[in-house]
Amino acid sequence: MTRSVALPLLALLLGLGCGGPAGADQPGSASGNSYDILIAGGTIYPGDEAPFVGDLAIAGDRIVYLGPKAPGHAVRSIDAHGLVVAPGFIDPHTHVGDALASENPVARLVLPFLTQGVTTAFIGVDGGGSPEVAKVLGNPGGSASRRARDYGINFATYIGFGAVRAAVVGNSDRAPTPAELERMEGLVAKGMCQGALGLSTGLFYAPQSFASQGEVVALAQVAGDAGGIYDTHMRDESSYSIGLLGSIDETLRIGRAANIPVHIAHIKALGVDVQGMAPRVIATIEAARAIGQAVTADQYPWAASGTGLAAALIPRWAQDGGRAAMLQRFRDPATRARLMPEIGENLRRRGGAEALLITGGPDWAIGRSLADVAKGRNTDPIAAALELLAAADAEVASFNQSEADIAAFMQRDWVVTSSDASAGHPRYYASFARKYATYVRERGTLDLRNFIASSTARTARMFKLAARGELKPGFFADVIVFDPDRFAPRAGYAQPTLFSTGMRTVIVNGQIAIEGGEATGVASGRPLPHSPAGAACRP
Repeated sequence: MTRSVALPLLALLLGLGCGGPAGADQPGSASGNSYDILIAGGTIYPGDEAPFVGDLAIAGDRIVYLGPKAPGHAVRSIDAHGLVVAPGFIDPHTHVGDALASENPVARLVLPFLTQGVTTAFIGVDGGGSPEVAKVLGNPGGSASRRARDYGINFATYIGFGAVRAAVVGNSDRAPTPAELERMEGLVAKGMCQGALGLSTGLFYAPQSFASQGEVVALAQVAGDAGGIYDTHMRDESSYSIGLLGSIDETLRIGRAANIPVHIAHIKALGVDVQGMAPRVIATIEAARAIGQAVTADQYPWAASGTGLAAALIPRWAQDGGRAAMLQRFRDPATRARLMPEIGENLRRRGGAEALLITGGPDWAIGRSLADVAKGRNTDPIAAALELLAAADAEVASFNQSEADIAAFMQRDWVVTSSDASAGHPRYYASFARKYATYVRERGTLDLRNFIASSTARTARMFKLAARGELKPGFFADVIVFDPDRFAPRAGYAQPTLFSTGMRTVIVNGQIAIEGGEATGVASGRPLPHSPAGAACRP
C-alpha cells in the first residue's frame, strides 16, 4: 500500500492505545487558563456558522475556549495562521467495520480516514450490520475497555436487515413465517437496546431484495420505537425493478408506516436510463419534507459507484439460495441461456462493458475494464463476467452517474458527505478530499462553509451525535487543521490506495492523531452507542 504520510515507528510502538481514558465523558476544564492544546490564529469554521480568525483551546477531551485570542498558555501550541480549523469530518456511510475489528492495531487506526480529516464513521450499513451490536461496540457501557481505546476514529453502528434476515430466514426467496418475523423483530429490538443507531437495509441486494415492503416496515417500526433511524440502500437506484422514482416512493412509505426518520444512503441516479432524474427525485423528497416527514440523504463525490459484479449484472432470481446456487445455474445450459439476455440488459443500463472497472477478484482481472478482460480472453463481456464470478466474488467500479445529477444532489441542505468506503475504490482514501478539491476549489459547486457544514454539523444533528460535529466549548475535541491550498486527493481509480495531502493536524477526543501531516500512532477513537428511547430497553 503506497502511503503519502509516514508512520513513525516510535510513535506506533509507543503511542498506540495511549489516547487517555476513553470513558472520560465529563467536559474538560482549563486550570488557570492552562490548556493541553492551543490552536492559534487559524480561520475557524465552527460547523455551519460563519468563520472567523481566532484561537481554539483544548483541555482533556473537550474544547474549552473558542474566540479571538485565548488567555493563558498551553502545553502544546499549533500555529494555524493561514490554515482552516474545522470539526472533524463525520462519515455516515462506510464499510470500515473490518478495519475496526482487525487484530492489527495499525488497521484500527483507519489511516485512510484520518489523513483526510474523518474522525467519526458509521458502519453496519446496506443491511450488513451484525445483530451482535454490543460485541461490535466493544461493550462500551460503564468504564471504557482497553479495546475501546484502540481505535483511531469514533464509530457508531447500525443493525442490518440483511444480517437479521439471513440469521432467521437464510438466503432463500421466501417470506418469513409469523414466528420467524417475530424472531427478527426481537433481534432488532435487542440490537437497538445495545446501542445501534437504527436499522440499515440494502434492498437492492439478494437476499434482502426478496423482502416485501411490509416485512421491512415491521422491523423498521421496532427500530423507530427505540428512537432509531431507517437507513437504506434503496431497492432500485436505476431501472432494475421498481425504478429510481418507485424506490424513493417506497422508502418514503416505509418511513411513514414505521414512524421512523428516513435516511437515503449514497443518493444517486444510476445508469443511462435514469441520468438526469435528480431534479424529480429532489422534488419528491422536498415535498415529503415540506409536510413534516424526516428525510435526509448522504452522497459520495464520485461518478463511479462501487459494488459486486453479481449485484450489478446478475438478476436476483439467479441469486436465490446464495453463491453456490448461483454458480450451479451458470453451469446449467438452459438456465444459462435464460441468464444471458438479462445480463446483457443489466450491462446496458450500467453503460456497457467499458464502464465496469474490475477492482476485486482474480489478479488477472483487477485494474482492467470488463471489455478489456473479455478481449484478453477472446470472448464476449457477458461470458467474461460469468467466468469472473465463477472464479471469485468480483468487485467493480461502475461509471454510471452524470456530473449534473451529482451537483444537484450535493447542493441540497439535507444531503451530507459520505464515502461508502470500500476496498479497491478511491472513495475509501479520498472522498472528503475530492469533494473539497473538485467541488469547492475547482468548480465552485459549494463554498467552503457549506462543504464543512455538510461534512460535520449537519450530519451530527441528523443523527443526534451529542456534543460532536461543531466547535463549541464543552464539545468533544474532534478538530482538524488543513491547508486550503493543498488539501487534495492523490487516490484515483488506477491507484486507489494513496493517502490525501494537505491535512496538517487531526485531533480525536483531545489527542493528536495526525501532526504535521504525519500519523502519530495515537488511537483515541471511541464507540458511540446510540441511547435508545422508550421503555422497552429499561431494566
